Formats: sequence, structure tokens, C-alpha cells
Amino acid sequence: MTHAEAIGRRSVLLHPGLVASGATLLIAAFVSDVLYWRTLLYQWNNLSQWLVAGGMLMALLAAIAFVVDLLRGAVHRVAWLRFAGLGVAALLGFLNALVHSRDAYTAIVPQGLTLSAIVAALLLIVGLTGGWSLAHRRAVVVSHNPDVRP
Repeated sequence: MTHAEAIGRRSVLLHPGLVASGATLLIAAFVSDVLYWRTLLYQWNNLSQWLVAGGMLMALLAAIAFVVDLLRGAVHRVAWLRFAGLGVAALLGFLNALVHSRDAYTAIVPQGLTLSAIVAALLLIVGLTGGWSLAHRRAVVVSHNPDVRP
């Protein structure tokens, strides 16, 4: 492999898909919380508990995949602002899982609904502003002169 091919080749990141999957589950938990609050149908409470638990499991798998990406050298620079946003969302999601473990109405209204709204807002902001990767995007410099290195 030539130097130019090595520069143009990108490493596949493992964590962005897992981050996006976990975020989807946690945002869906907010929707099911709202549905429970408006209808008081107990099944929405059950669904919220499962969605929060699944979102937290995916967050754990995403964290493991991110560490693997770091160890493989696939991540050259960490996007610390996205990292902080997702970290805060994960911590609040864990707290939300504890709140959702309570019985029925008190599991959702008002603390569970509030935490779900904050987590969903954080995840939407992170996802819409920078995507689900915790790696900085860097420009690939292509030079036709073999003596010039990026």
C-alpha cells in the first residue's frame, strides 16, 4: 500500500451505530412517557421501562466500542463536546432508569417524564449538531507531490 492509499483509507468506527441505536431507544422512551401521562394505560409504563433499559444497555455497548476504536487507533481526536453531551445524557438516563423502576404513576409523573425530556433534548442536540461519532472529522489532504506529507 502506498502512502497516498494509506492516507485515503479510513478506519471503520464501531461506536456511532451503537450510539445512534441507544439514542433512538431513549428518545422513544420520552414518547412512551408522554403517552402514559396522557392515557394512563399501564402498558406505556412497561414500554418506557424496557426502552430506558435497552437504551442504557446500548450506551454501555457504545462505550465499550468507543474504547475499542481508541485502542485500534481509528479515533485520532476525540470530540470532547459531543463526548460530554452524551456522557451527561447517559448519566441522566441511568438516573431515569432508577426513577422508572418505581410503581406506575410515580415512575413517570413528574420525575420520569422530566428526565426523559432532558435526555431526549440532549440527544437530539448532539445528534443534529455533530452526528453520533465521538471522533472529530478531519480533512484528508491529497497531494500529488510525494515529498509533501499532510
